[in-house]
Formats: sequence, structure tokens, C-alpha cells
Amino acid sequence: MERDNNGVERCSEECTHKEIIDKVKKCIPDEEILYDLAELFKVFGDSTRVRILCALFESEMCVCDIAELLNMTQSAVSHQLRVLKNASLVKARRDGKTIYYSLSDDHVIHIFNDGLNHIME
Repeated sequence: MERDNNGVERCSEECTHKEIIDKVKKCIPDEEILYDLAELFKVFGDSTRVRILCALFESEMCVCDIAELLNMTQSAVSHQLRVLKNASLVKARRDGKTIYYSLSDDHVIHIFNDGLNHIME
């Protein structure tokens, strides 16, 4: 085992394993799907959005309540909710003049919990 200039371990000699490459190549999703997945994970890359998701785990909430809870402006919360909604992570429902936000589905909880479990290990 050798290390490259960045200190990353690599094989001592150049070799490929065609049968492994062929097997794995069949399992890798199309580039467009991988791009969409990367975009989804970017949404989780902002701590404000993660805080909003945490709040919505407990209850659906309106912008005013989220802003108060997180000590943020309603404008800032609305901006982050728009990003979360565009990523299909949250949904909105109107009740009179108030719009309540909630998680889109259980997938959001699973994605979040899997990430949390990973960093807690």
C-alpha cells in the first residue's frame, strides 16, 4: 500500500477488476438522478433548514411560529421554507389566512435520522 501526494492510500500497482467494475456499473443510477440526489443533500447542508425540519418533526407550524421559535425574521424563514418546499421536503396547507407547514412525508424523517445516527456513532 502506498500513499499519493495527498496522503490517500492507493494500490501499489495499477490493476483493475473488470468483473467488479461491470457489476457495479449496472447498479449506478443515471447521471441525472445522481445530480438530483446531490441537490437534495445540498438542502440538508444548511443548519437553518435543518433547524426548521427539526421543529416540523414535532408539529406543523406557520411562518410566524417558526420565526419566533428560531429567533429569526419571517422573511428569512419564508426563504428557507421555499427551498425546503422546492425540494419536496415540506408541504403547506392553508387555514383561513394562515399557512401551516409540515413535513412532506416519512422519508424526510428517515433521511434526517439516518444522518443524525451516522454522526452520533
